[in-house]
Amino acid sequence: MNQENHTEIRHVVIYGYTHEELSRVIRHFEEQLPEYVKITIDNSNLVTKITLTGVHSGVELLRFKMNKFHRNLNDIFTEDVLSMDDRQPAEVLGTILKERELTVSCAESCTGGNLAHRITQNPGSSAYFLGSVVSYANNVKSEVLGVSRSNIAQYGAVSRQVVEQMAEGAAKIMRTDCSIATSGIAGPDGGTKNKPVGTVWMAARFHDKLVTECVVFSGDRNSVIEQATNHSLVMLINLLRNNYTAPEDFNDE
Repeated sequence: MNQENHTEIRHVVIYGYTHEELSRVIRHFEEQLPEYVKITIDNSNLVTKITLTGVHSGVELLRFKMNKFHRNLNDIFTEDVLSMDDRQPAEVLGTILKERELTVSCAESCTGGNLAHRITQNPGSSAYFLGSVVSYANNVKSEVLGVSRSNIAQYGAVSRQVVEQMAEGAAKIMRTDCSIATSGIAGPDGGTKNKPVGTVWMAARFHDKLVTECVVFSGDRNSVIEQATNHSLVMLINLLRNNYTAPEDFNDE
């Protein structure tokens, strides 16, 4: 009589890898997997979900092996791991905010409300999300968020100075512990030699800690918006986890 097969599934969600980079890093791990464990990789806008599916008749052996492979993946990617289960960045952030009883607000330009949309897709987000200012026009940045007009004139709306003041303005207006701000050029028009299409400045703030990054994302308009949304969420997640490190090639000119 054949024994019934059991199925065990494990997920790891990581951030910051292209499909090509991931293939190189994970090749050795894949080669070590037994035939009864299959791996699938879903990569979208720099967020990657790795799923391990094991099918075997010995349930205890299967669980032991699957837990081991799950830990191995965590060891491989370490600080790039967002979640050891099936959760996207906004849900991961929401869990942290809820557990620590913190609040967040957003100031969005190029993402046009997408940050707020991603955050509020999660049930219970009213416990920690207070609101977002979609400050598409420069006069909204200055009149609502308190961004210095001279900074906009001197550095441009897509700049470190402006995005920092956007984050500070959102936190001040809505009295939140945390805030996220974005300002960039989603395309397909509007790019310059110094600030090509895809250039996005992002800021994440937690109390008196404020970090900023400038990334030139590739892809079409929607891809730039989605990547900027994910990246800025991850910036705040890492800031709250106290493992934020600025990119080595970061240039704030």
